[in-house]
This record gives sequence, structure tokens and C-alpha cells, in this order.
Amino acid sequence: MLEVIDRGAAGPSHPVPLLFVHGAWHAAWCWDEHFLGYFADRGYRAVALSFRGHGHSDTSKRLRDLSFADYVDDVASVARSLPVPPVVIGHSMGGVIVQKYLESHEAPAGVLMCSMPPQGYLRSGLRWLRRHPWHFTKLTISGESLPYVSTPALARERFFSPNTPEPLVHHYATRLQEESARSGLDGLVKLPKPDRVRAPMLVLGALEDGAVTPDEVRATARAYRAEPVFFPGMGHNLMLEPGWPTVAQRIDDWLAARDL
Repeated sequence: MLEVIDRGAAGPSHPVPLLFVHGAWHAAWCWDEHFLGYFADRGYRAVALSFRGHGHSDTSKRLRDLSFADYVDDVASVARSLPVPPVVIGHSMGGVIVQKYLESHEAPAGVLMCSMPPQGYLRSGLRWLRRHPWHFTKLTISGESLPYVSTPALARERFFSPNTPEPLVHHYATRLQEESARSGLDGLVKLPKPDRVRAPMLVLGALEDGAVTPDEVRATARAYRAEPVFFPGMGHNLMLEPGWPTVAQRIDDWLAARDL
């Protein structure tokens, strides 16, 4: 059974539910910190899932063997349980999963937050290799990546801006969990196909992002015929940074302009 956190209720002003999709090493908790309550308070039904093997979700496979296809199936399963197709909002790896989901599922809109681009993980992996060659070698051999993102210093480098308060970085670093090795490989070869996506897309990026560069955010926006929106002074985890309300407000405004 999948962990699903469900806040608020759809109403006349916002009849379409929002489905939030987390990235690698995270789970539904990352949305429940701020975003679910924010959107529920504004009249949305806000739902977040944990992929199988993440958070409190069960899995019949080993975590290391879980694939993009498994994660897309998880999103589809939760979306089917809702009364109408939801807006899908994906962060980082979750952004790739949202792109893959939208290739074969209808949705009123999609939001990509610091998403890995349609070109996949290659450039990101090369940057990791250059920064931490020994880490990259060990995780490639072992299939275990958590030790190389979960110390406060490494979590800040990848997920947070240099100015994020240390207690926040430390707290969130302790909540990270192991990620599937198979999903890392899928990020190199199971690439999204933007020409199959019909939903309008909002593409967001962070200018202090240690995982996804501004050029990669722009590439994602071009693929979906969108204008990227960047948040200065913020790191990869836009939903957990101290400036998260400006991000949530930007999403709210965009959805409201589309009567969603």
C-alpha cells in the first residue's frame, strides 16, 4: 500500500486536486512540511504520495530494483483514486516521473520544480563525478547513494542554498533515505518524450541549485513551450527552503489564472 497524505478539499474556486510527486531520497513528508497545508488553506485538495519503498509505502521489490515505470505506476494509481484527473507537481526526479506520466495520461496541468530535464541525468552525473569522484565510484559499485547526500555538508551542497540556516539543513538531512540504483540508470536511458505531452506546464528553477543548472531548467522549459521562472537565493529543495512561500504563491497564481 502506498503512503498518501491528503489535505484539504476541492471546492468551487479550485475544483481540481493537486498531486505532489517527490524526488530522489525524499518521500511525501517533504510536501507536508509546508506546501500541503498552504494549498489546503487556499481551497485546494492537496495530495502527496510516497513512491513504493519510500516513506511508509510498501514494496514487493528490493528498493534498489525499483524503476521509473514503477514510480509512474504509483502516480497513476493515486491519480485514479481521485474524483477527477489532478494537476501533477513534481520535484527533481519527481519532475521526470511527472513528465513520463504525462506522456500517457491526461492532466489539466503540470508543474516541474527543479526537475531533471528531458535529456536525463547524464550532465548531472558528470558534475557529481567531477565534484566527488571517490563518492561516485563507491556508489556506482555498491548501488547505495544515501551516504553521499545525507551529511549536512553534502545535503547543503545538493539540496539547499549557502544561506539556508544550518538547523534546517541538518534536520532535513536526517530525513533522507536510500534511493533505487535502478532509477539512476533509468535517468540515463528512459528519457521523457515531450512531444507526447499535451498538458500546459509551469517550469520552476532555483539559482542556487546544486543539482540542476539554470541551463537545464531552460532546456526543460523549451521542451514544453514554457517560460522558466527562477527563484534567486534558493536551492534545489524549493519546497523546504525558507523562501518556500514565494514558490507556492507563484504556483497558486499560475493555477488560478487557469481556473484550476
